[in-house]
Amino acid sequence: MSTPSVNNPILLDPTLFNMGRKMPKSIAIIGAGTIGPDIGYYLKSAIKDLRLVLIDINPDALTKALDRIHAYVEKGLKRGKLTQEQAVSVRQNLVTSTDYAVLKDCDWVLEAASEDLTLKRKIFSLIEENVRPDALITSNTSSLPAERLFSHLDHPERATVTHFFAPAFQNPVVEVIDWKGADPALAEYLRWFFGITGKVPMVTTDAVCFMLDRIFDNWCNEAALLLDIASPAEIDSVAMELVHAGPFFVLNFANGNPIIVETNTVQAAEEGDHYTPATIFNDVDKWETNPPGSPCTVEPAVAQTIRDRLLGILFSQTVDIMDRKIGSAADFDLGCCLAFAFKKGPLELMKDYGEEEVTRILQKFAAYKPGMPQPKKPIGEYLDFYRYILVDDVADAKVITLRRPEAMNALHDQMTDEILSVIKAHENDPAIKGFVITGYGLQAFCAGADIGKFPDMLGDKAQSIEYAIGCSRLLIHLDSCPKPVVAALNGLALGGGLELATRCHALVARDNAWMQLPEVTLGIVPGIGAMVIPYRRWPDAAATFNGMLTRAEKLTASRAHEIGMVSAIVTGPQELIPEAIQQLGLLQGSQHKINDDPVDIASFESSDGTSVTGQVLSGEIITIIEKAVALAAASSTLDDALDVGYAAFGDSACTAAAREGISSFLTRRTPDFEKTG
Repeated sequence: MSTPSVNNPILLDPTLFNMGRKMPKSIAIIGAGTIGPDIGYYLKSAIKDLRLVLIDINPDALTKALDRIHAYVEKGLKRGKLTQEQAVSVRQNLVTSTDYAVLKDCDWVLEAASEDLTLKRKIFSLIEENVRPDALITSNTSSLPAERLFSHLDHPERATVTHFFAPAFQNPVVEVIDWKGADPALAEYLRWFFGITGKVPMVTTDAVCFMLDRIFDNWCNEAALLLDIASPAEIDSVAMELVHAGPFFVLNFANGNPIIVETNTVQAAEEGDHYTPATIFNDVDKWETNPPGSPCTVEPAVAQTIRDRLLGILFSQTVDIMDRKIGSAADFDLGCCLAFAFKKGPLELMKDYGEEEVTRILQKFAAYKPGMPQPKKPIGEYLDFYRYILVDDVADAKVITLRRPEAMNALHDQMTDEILSVIKAHENDPAIKGFVITGYGLQAFCAGADIGKFPDMLGDKAQSIEYAIGCSRLLIHLDSCPKPVVAALNGLALGGGLELATRCHALVARDNAWMQLPEVTLGIVPGIGAMVIPYRRWPDAAATFNGMLTRAEKLTASRAHEIGMVSAIVTGPQELIPEAIQQLGLLQGSQHKINDDPVDIASFESSDGTSVTGQVLSGEIITIIEKAVALAAASSTLDDALDVGYAAFGDSACTAAAREGISSFLTRRTPDFEKTG
């Protein structure tokens, strides 16, 4: 893969920004109907002691909105999603009113009224009359451009669109619209705010329907246009090859028929009659279809037509969004997966199908529906981007951000290859002083490695060893990288994520970061360095690593700093990358080769066969770990020691404990190692 441009300032993880503007203390939502209370619940859950003001012309709507928020609190308590303290915080400082005068003390006013341009413009005029000069103003519209909504205001520079997706308190995606009338700092602040509060913000241009609704609305509209050859259940069944829930099921769930009519009408007026919404949306309230995971049988020829049409509209909108630069390729693919539960992003699907098949589908779709966008460049040129990482230039360093928020930034083959490609492309560049690897968001550096094909290898030692060696390709390269690499731990680092961090040449961490090797609780051993590297880099802390390997003990950032494993600790997320870059400076010109000689380390204490949480573990796996650590420590070279780890991983893959542990992980149950030994 060639290296995409890394000069785009919106790439960097927004939680790493150092914002001058603080978190809001008072936010108002205009519109207490469908999505307003859901946005309100998200805000109250995310910001402690927030004052939330709900405004609507209908007092009954305000009462129902409060009832809904309180119901969400009760459900959160029952499911263990909220503590009692959090529940009290959400319930406090809730204000309802029909009078815009209550906006005078608000830091931010968010409009969530009906999708009516004239109404919304009136609302924004009323808001501007009643708020402070420094208050932010945003709209939750899914289709109306910011320029149309805000250009009449005296101070449009503080206003833009923040488009949530249902259900707003669960769906992580928010589109932030960067339009020409807004202060350039506004989009950055909103990205920071949403990132800090757990959302995944995506900046788009000010096109009608923005980026993601162009996919969802036209996907649903095309599904409705297919009703002349198939039922909703049949169409959903074919669609479930690509998404977890079919379009008609989602429309029922979200009461989405009116939304499709509204947005596609806007797009048709702007871009042509081929976007006109299907008339049937005005005649049907609920669709008779099957739930996710329960497809019905569809006659093959009909299924092929459905598949070609759904892929046709998907690929057509995809190339149009890319050609018009409405959003970035990485945001687009990730957004479709997070917001709409696509199994793969549209661009990744295009890569899987191949240029010839994608071209066939697009040409067939163009013949069926003239006017729909077609690609303006070769298909392969749309696919050359980093999907799972962000790459930024910061102070002569390449900052690589692992971005799989849906999987807590867990490693897999594609992410590994993307990281490796960046390092190989720049490790001999004299203008680059080194690399920083960090994770997206505030929760996780990297939650380990996806198990990938490993379940199919259980019982095959040779194949499992080759699997471990393959998974080590990035780590082996880091061992000999000519430029320093620093791991910046923004959150937890588990399993393979910790193995990646320890192969970097220095570690820095936020004060709330922590590390763990949980493999023993799954009946396997960590096979790509954890039984080797920590002991060779920090041999005096061997007892700590022993407990992590055989009892899954957690290691806090402060303790890691005490044992010399972490070089520096910071408090605020905005301090993390500057500290990592400072460490790069300290590493300039120094050797960062891992000790190649045998090491003397502390022996394992006698195990009681349980984890730190009391889970019964496999005695056989603990024995494999203890033997491998001792043999690796005594090995005469680092390569020999790593081979010991790979072999131990292969041994663990052939145990009954591994079969039980991996099976329990895949079926989300607690493993029973008492029956396996």
